[in-house]
Amino acid sequence: MKLTTAGESHGKALIGIIEGLPSNLKIDVEEINHYLVLRQSGYGRGGRQKIEKDTVEIISGVRNLLTLGSPLSFAVQNKDYENWREVIAPEGCDIQQRRLTKVRPGHADLTGVLKYDQTDARNILERASARETAARVVGGSIARQYLKALGVEISGYVKSVGNIVDPHIYAFERLSKAKTHSLFMLDSEKEREAEKLLDKLKADGDTAGGIIEIRVKGLKSGFGSCMQYSTKLDAILCGAIMSVQAIKGVEVGLGFEAAKLEGSKVHDEIYYDGSYFRKTNNAGGIEGGMSNGEEIVLRAAMKPIPTLMKGLNTVDISNNQPTKAAGERSDVAAVCAAEIILESVVAFALADVVSQRLGGDNMGEVLERYRALR
Repeated sequence: MKLTTAGESHGKALIGIIEGLPSNLKIDVEEINHYLVLRQSGYGRGGRQKIEKDTVEIISGVRNLLTLGSPLSFAVQNKDYENWREVIAPEGCDIQQRRLTKVRPGHADLTGVLKYDQTDARNILERASARETAARVVGGSIARQYLKALGVEISGYVKSVGNIVDPHIYAFERLSKAKTHSLFMLDSEKEREAEKLLDKLKADGDTAGGIIEIRVKGLKSGFGSCMQYSTKLDAILCGAIMSVQAIKGVEVGLGFEAAKLEGSKVHDEIYYDGSYFRKTNNAGGIEGGMSNGEEIVLRAAMKPIPTLMKGLNTVDISNNQPTKAAGERSDVAAVCAAEIILESVVAFALADVVSQRLGGDNMGEVLERYRALR
């Protein structure tokens, strides 16, 4: 299963093509749009969310809400394109307008300009922008529907914003309630503290990051492989998470905490009562690069958004003189968006792993093969 995306932040649309979907998977367009709306939500978001009201248009690969087995293509229109047509239109435009040469620290601006031999960082930032993730939410939402048909669920919540940390551990069934909270935090007191922090940062022209926890429930054991490094499930999922803009670290299960403890306090002991089980899940549902039947537990660290309204010290590439970084319309924090995006990329990466093991040209074959697994 493969997802290819195209499109720029202020271009006409974001485009996606999914290859490898079996036929007869029922597509719920309203559910896809629901996740697109959630991606645009959250305390601390900027002005663009008031312009874009993302919805998906399925272009091919689906008839009467069922996949055909052919490539599924889709588009998410950029409503803001009309405000940028004179600046970015592929048919011809005024490239001197909105030219960006005061490259921003923490962005792809400078490295991209040098790599692709450009004199305007807009030719880099338009594609490097996290706006691209709207297409990955669509792809991930479709993959989520594939997994859901097998009984596999994905959810998550925001564990911290800046230095405001929720220390609690929650049952999987509680996680969906996070989407009704302003910052997707389940501890209301910590969420209020985080809101106050974001208010202060906004007044100071600064930004914040956070930590997001993603969980997968219902996946049987044996997905991924210990036989080749590139097929290890944790490597695949962590790679998918790290492909998301602004993500700088990933943990599986105990993660870095495991390095501080004795082995006797880390490894999950195994029991048998008609079937194998564990009383703890410090491994985060993955052992030896394979799912072990427990919940998969992943945490990701999102850095603060690098576009600061007050601007950081940088260089103007048009004259190599010191200056302050250019300001673009920005969020103070986008941890809620990141949580939805991370659920989506985990869903797609996992669906790819599952489809590789199960095969199947249609959903009937896929379901039969999954049910046959121990």
